[in-house]
Amino acid sequence: MLLSFFDPLLIEAGCDEAGRGCLAGPVFAAAVILPKDYTNPLLNDSKKLNEKQRHLLRPQIEQDAIAWAVAEVSASEIDTINILNASILAMHRAIEQLDVSPESLLIDGNRFKKYNSIQHHCIIKGDGKYLSIAAASILAKTYRDLYMEKIHDEYPSYRWDENKGYPTKAHREAIKKNGSNIHHRLSFTLLPPEEDQGKLF
Repeated sequence: MLLSFFDPLLIEAGCDEAGRGCLAGPVFAAAVILPKDYTNPLLNDSKKLNEKQRHLLRPQIEQDAIAWAVAEVSASEIDTINILNASILAMHRAIEQLDVSPESLLIDGNRFKKYNSIQHHCIIKGDGKYLSIAAASILAKTYRDLYMEKIHDEYPSYRWDENKGYPTKAHREAIKKNGSNIHHRLSFTLLPPEEDQGKLF
């Protein structure tokens, strides 16, 4: 059973990101403020849910939340500032868009940079412990997946509608054959060194 809150007296926003380990596409993050008495037996870490369950939960989260927001940091920004800083920046951008100002932030993981003067708590595997972080993980994941399906239409050979930019064998084979494109993160190891034939963008 996931917990409804960390502090019963403060307005809390759960924050999580999606796409950190991908070779292509932005990293997305979401921030969600839920009611203190919120319960949802289906709500869980997005990685423990299938695609259909995530897409069923997304509109329910958006309807039930006191406030929510989703933001992204592009592949080129990731290449400039690195993926850790990009993940944190995406969370900052999501928090900034909230219609209600949180008094405390629950961050999935163990790294974060202070946002304004708001207190924060880094919680390892927090998306499996707190409802607000789980909700954020679902929004970040579903919005990112939809984005990757959209840009799949531009570059269908990479099969982003299936792999969502993650380093699958098929994705790497497509990079090997076609090279990289504007959506790839060039600071990442797109191909193992022995397979890099100089085709990268």
